[in-house]
Amino acid sequence: MRFSVYQESHVGGRKNNQDRMGYSFTRDALLLLLADGMGGHIQGEMAATIALQTIGALFQQNATPYVKKPERFLEDSFFAAHREIHRYRAINNLPETPRTTIVACLIQHNSAYWAHCGDSRLYWMRQGQILARTRDHSRIETLIAQGKVDPSERDTHPERNKLFNCLGAPSMPIVELSRRASLQAGDVMLLCSDGLWSVLPDHVMAQTLQHNTVVRAVPDLLATAVSIAGKTSDNVTALAMMWEGASVLQDSANTITTHTLPVGSVTTTIQAPRADLEGADMFNDSEIEKAIEEIRSAIEKTSRVTNK
Repeated sequence: MRFSVYQESHVGGRKNNQDRMGYSFTRDALLLLLADGMGGHIQGEMAATIALQTIGALFQQNATPYVKKPERFLEDSFFAAHREIHRYRAINNLPETPRTTIVACLIQHNSAYWAHCGDSRLYWMRQGQILARTRDHSRIETLIAQGKVDPSERDTHPERNKLFNCLGAPSMPIVELSRRASLQAGDVMLLCSDGLWSVLPDHVMAQTLQHNTVVRAVPDLLATAVSIAGKTSDNVTALAMMWEGASVLQDSANTITTHTLPVGSVTTTIQAPRADLEGADMFNDSEIEKAIEEIRSAIEKTSRVTNK
């Protein structure tokens, strides 16, 4: 596999950053993850962290060096993350269960599969065109699908922020799966939180990623979104990957090549899972932010290294 990848998150106008993102890859498989902890419930950042840790750990167990049943893996790992969030609540005797949205993309054998719960989005782009994007699990999208609300009201309707699906809710999540998508060199996968897509139009994101590398486009998109939203900005997070497949293209400092990786090795920017969730209540905001800074440092090191 050959690809370039970049991720970044801004706190925006909020006190805490409840968004989490990360990626892991083996010789033959790549997993992209993004979660947005729900601020209307307690400890949304912990729900997002637990979701990434759980799904990332299951990827490492199953990608040997690729995942045998991609759709089944995505669905099962989402359910496992949901259960771990509930276990965290029980262990720490919380008055309610933390909640988070989640979107994931698994890429292997020149094909992509994705799944989501909530309104964190995935965009599949080719030459500046959006080939597909996830459908938000929100009240407004349901009303539009039922013909009760015009699509032009997406950004102004009073129920636009109400979600009916997430990890950590009392009921099991509805995991919406994509069909298999065949990737071509130059295709871009963008995962982002609503802090980005609710501010910038889809065509702006697509054009920015068409004319720039992901390493340049992601920071530009986030900075623009934060600038437009100002003090009311939500957390803004994006993770983008440009696919180069197995073609022998011009070497780039930002291109990752995996064919020389040994079977069994895994590279990841996802914070390592805790051995025992009973210690999870000891994580405070400063420790979480420290972990995010460590992830960012790892990303910067990865972007400076060319694997051959």
